[in-house]
Amino acid sequence: MLPEFFQATWAERTWAARLLWPMAQLYRGLLVARSCAYRCHLIPSRRFAVPVVVIGNVVVGGAGKTPLVISMVRHLQARGLNVGVVSRGYGRNMRQSLEVLATTPVQHSGDEPALIKRATGAPVFVARRRADAVGMLLERHPGIQVVITDDGLQHTALQRDIEVVVFDDRGVGNGWLLPAGPLREPWPRPAMKARQILLHTGMVAAFSGFTSTRRLALHGVAGDGSRVSLADLRHTPITAMAGIANPDGFFSMLRARGLAFAATVELPDHDDFESLDLRGYAGSTVLCTEKDAVKLFAKPTPANCKLLAVPLIFEPEPAFYTAFDSLLAEFLSPLPSNHGHQTS
Repeated sequence: MLPEFFQATWAERTWAARLLWPMAQLYRGLLVARSCAYRCHLIPSRRFAVPVVVIGNVVVGGAGKTPLVISMVRHLQARGLNVGVVSRGYGRNMRQSLEVLATTPVQHSGDEPALIKRATGAPVFVARRRADAVGMLLERHPGIQVVITDDGLQHTALQRDIEVVVFDDRGVGNGWLLPAGPLREPWPRPAMKARQILLHTGMVAAFSGFTSTRRLALHGVAGDGSRVSLADLRHTPITAMAGIANPDGFFSMLRARGLAFAATVELPDHDDFESLDLRGYAGSTVLCTEKDAVKLFAKPTPANCKLLAVPLIFEPEPAFYTAFDSLLAEFLSPLPSNHGHQTS
């Protein structure tokens, strides 16, 4: 139990971590018991009539899941497949399950489902239990051929065929479970029936797996859809604003485009921006992420405040999609005989 602890760096072996270590071991035990309950069918899980692909991470915080969801939906759509997306809709203010439409208030859907809908046009459903969202999706859109879930790696009530596990520059951190470390569950994960593929979204892969690149577009997009070149803003007072897991990452990418800031505004991930008054930014240009824009564009903006969302260009290496397509082919046309609406 202690070898991992003593192999950690001195900075990681703080007194706080020592005190939290027993809690982490208790958490590990609960996870093992829960996993065994599902494996022994003591807790029901659901399997559906189409392939289910779960995109998630084992480390707390953002790791680039939503940009990958958008990229994968577009990839499958380009292949001519009908794709649907489900999500829990983190941060939304209602409990009801629903389909996310272009007219759905972001407070009801959550910011990430709203962004996925806007970016892909695919059917998107949110529910507290992702399995319920899949059921609604297939009932209302029976032509769906592939379901992608945004997050939900630990949602074992939903059976899946492929798991895409996403890592950023943190890797697995100190390798410890919550609360002594950043892991939601042990890594490597126990052997599962689902096929698994790893993708690194950071600058440097912490271990083996496919890699990806991420950069900002050369332009910002206003609420009316018009574009402004970032190069034209290099001598303009700019406020960079982000309510995401890693605001500094967004700010660094803006700087890489040659921009300098008059100010930066960091807000918590999934912030609702209710307390933000854009009238305080009159006379300036405000740059934000696409995820934040789904909420900020709905707020009153003074005429002399230019609010622009800067798109993220996210590209997994080509080998990733080659490997993913090969895995998915096992579950497409004809579908394996063990697929079907059932509870096991």
